[in-house]
Amino acid sequence: MNRIIILLTTIVMASCQTKKIIMPSEILYSSDAFTLKKDEIIQGNNLSKVHSSEHISSNYKSPASDTYSRLVSFKFSINEKDNELPFGVDHQVVIGDEDHESPIVQFGEMPVRINERPTTYLKPNHSYTFRVDVTPVMEQFDQKGYYETHNGTRIAKSDFKGFYIAGGSEPLSWDFVGLSGKGLKLLPSGENHIYTITLNMNPYSYDQASEAHWKKTWNTDDKPTYKSDQPIVDALYNLSLEEAKKNIEPDSTLRTGAKWSGVWTRDISYSIFLAFAYHEPEIAKISLMKKVNRGRIIQDTGSGGAWPVSSDRTTWALAAWEIYKVTGDKEWLRQTYGIIKNSLDDDYYTLAAPSGLYKGESSFLDWREQTYPKWMNNADIYTSENLGTNVVHYQAHKILASMASVLGEPDEIYEQRAESIKKAINTQLWMPEKGYYAQFRYGRKDLVRSERFEALGEALAILFDVADSERDAQIISKSPITAYGASCIYPQIPGIPPYHNNAVWPFVQSYWNLAAAKAGNEKALNHGLASIYRAGGLFISNYENFVAHSGDFKGTEINSDRMLWSMAGNIAMVHRVFMGMTFGVNGIKFCPVIPRSYDGIKTLSGFKYRHATLNIKVIGFGKNIRSFKINGNKMTNAYVESTVTGTINIEIEMDNIAFDQQAFHLTQNHFTLPNPVLVRNDNEISWLPIPNAVQYKIYRNGQEWARTENNNVKINTAEPAEFSVSAIDAEGYESFISEPLLIAPEASVSTFQMERFAQKSNRMYSGHTADGFIEISNDLNQTIPLEVSVDDDGKYLVDFRYSNGSGPWNTDNKCAIRSLYLDDNYIGSFVFPQRGQEEWSDWGFSNALVLNLKKGNNHLHLKFELWNNNMNVGINRAMLDYVRFIRVE
Repeated sequence: MNRIIILLTTIVMASCQTKKIIMPSEILYSSDAFTLKKDEIIQGNNLSKVHSSEHISSNYKSPASDTYSRLVSFKFSINEKDNELPFGVDHQVVIGDEDHESPIVQFGEMPVRINERPTTYLKPNHSYTFRVDVTPVMEQFDQKGYYETHNGTRIAKSDFKGFYIAGGSEPLSWDFVGLSGKGLKLLPSGENHIYTITLNMNPYSYDQASEAHWKKTWNTDDKPTYKSDQPIVDALYNLSLEEAKKNIEPDSTLRTGAKWSGVWTRDISYSIFLAFAYHEPEIAKISLMKKVNRGRIIQDTGSGGAWPVSSDRTTWALAAWEIYKVTGDKEWLRQTYGIIKNSLDDDYYTLAAPSGLYKGESSFLDWREQTYPKWMNNADIYTSENLGTNVVHYQAHKILASMASVLGEPDEIYEQRAESIKKAINTQLWMPEKGYYAQFRYGRKDLVRSERFEALGEALAILFDVADSERDAQIISKSPITAYGASCIYPQIPGIPPYHNNAVWPFVQSYWNLAAAKAGNEKALNHGLASIYRAGGLFISNYENFVAHSGDFKGTEINSDRMLWSMAGNIAMVHRVFMGMTFGVNGIKFCPVIPRSYDGIKTLSGFKYRHATLNIKVIGFGKNIRSFKINGNKMTNAYVESTVTGTINIEIEMDNIAFDQQAFHLTQNHFTLPNPVLVRNDNEISWLPIPNAVQYKIYRNGQEWARTENNNVKINTAEPAEFSVSAIDAEGYESFISEPLLIAPEASVSTFQMERFAQKSNRMYSGHTADGFIEISNDLNQTIPLEVSVDDDGKYLVDFRYSNGSGPWNTDNKCAIRSLYLDDNYIGSFVFPQRGQEEWSDWGFSNALVLNLKKGNNHLHLKFELWNNNMNVGINRAMLDYVRFIRVE
């Protein structure tokens, strides 16, 4: 018997030596994807270990090179634009181990799709040459002076800059406007019209396989000290403090990331709200003021020339107000009040839409095809009405009203505008059948709701009280969340590489966690905390993003370590979740929200608040406070007045009651189908069948009109109507709609050459119609009378054919803007976004406005108003070919 006991003991001891038993209390979160322990992170063979609060090691190895597909999709490009083949149509090649050169591909030739997928992967660092025959382009340049693409777009020979290659396999990129910077320009081979480029496919550095360590080297003694029973949280908090120190530039501003210098408006603003208002208030002030010009907030990035296509500069107001609440600095309040007021007044004239929402690109999601269908141009993006951006506009107006109240200024108009935006968000974007808000409204003449989930917008709607408490709970419990975190959008867009699409951003996850805490959903919060700590621990830095389906920091289009808003989110989890701090004008409210797995004692020591130093201790778990003491005295409210001075010791005891009763929708990652492309044939519209589509939804004038399993439908062409079609997959997910097709009888369309109303330009650009075009700029044609006659009373869609070669499609700050008046009544703004650097012969259409015109003469004028100043200020220029009137009712 004794021998049996000894034997059993030996077996158990041997088992413990070969495999460590994980006690339940050690685990903070566990799933099939990864396990987060108090001092370790385990994901497959990857292990991150916390050795102390100042030392982390990780053997993380990106899986990207191990699973690099031999099947490479690519297409060629003229002038860094997606113009060789229709959207969604790509060339393909399977690269074998002995293959180092592609067949010669003729530019613009429709490819044959490869359906069979390779069963093995391409080895790292494989040299491969892509070859293209550009004879069709060169012949048209010589014969016509331009090349006409598959969709009728004309590229002038005078605008030609070069041929490029784009694709989804590294080092290829689908970021067309960045191809030159990535070294993806093709060069003549020496053969007639054959261009080539040789690339290192599946690039890999074997140094990546070594174990990495973070050991604290910078002094952060001037910052609050955090200690808890979860070493991983303590260590990542200290890592974030150190990275924050490293991001302070010599000019006392906050650097955006390790790879990106300078201050960017939305990055700094979201970061200040999360952490830097209390973590570095003076540095935060200096950083914000770097983003001001003419007494207005600068929109420094965005499609087509920044503002107003991108319009989330009002995030600046969130940060400015948070700094005031933390510091109580009245001079700062006065200074920022005027800046915010000027900006919001300009926004009102330029962005307010008839729906009650504001126009402009999704907040921070400013990489066109990463969030929008590819057919949308920058004028379309300006017209879209986005959830996150509108929540920010709402809150900015609430903030301005609060500032006005403190300063004794009128506040009613801003309260009214705020409530109008809030009402429109809840009317236009709420989806009761899904339990969360729609991503945006988009289209042309009539807008359609995109029913994708958008994580940041949903979180902000909760945090800023756009949603009521019932909707808060629904959003957090019903929103689709993937294994590694809350992806920026869901479902994902097919054929678009990870960046905003198919990616998780830790700063967005941080806002989602704050919203989950406010809604009191323990499961969502626990998963969200694990998402942040997994990434920080395995990567040993606060990266900007990672791939949603793999959790890998490698594989997104652009990434950087030491990202400001990511470290701000990490710091915020301690201050705003575990300590539960919410700053108000007159003090701090405490409401810790602590999942059961994070039970224990947490201390934050040396927190500087106005004229006091706070030492905070939180005991236990739960979302309700049992006891709140200040300097040993039990208080009735968990609140610290802003007038306190000296050292304040705070002890918070939680009720130790789990709050895990609410549902949480953890789901597999999913991609929708591609959107159809419409073709009109007399009284029928049709489209190529979409593989795996079970049904098509047809929209007429923005409303669902019919559903069909066919790929065509009969229409009435006798009256104006706009049609679009989406594809629905077997799981019920809807693709983006097709590019809208406006059916308008010829008699309902009138065009008027702009040289009829102003002096014709003498610039030698091509591609215009009739005799020429006019130029508008800061100095030329500031007011243009438009006397037009129409045959019938009715509702008319009005837009301009224009060109703007002041900058590239994707960035810069020279979007041209003008105001339209009808009989001296302001109607709205026209925007003329940039279409390509020095590509003045590239013509397209502006946004459209709807006018009620009377039969006969109508008196309109196009005017350059003060609120039409763009972010460049000095260059506000476009060429106008003609103005078009389409009677739609």
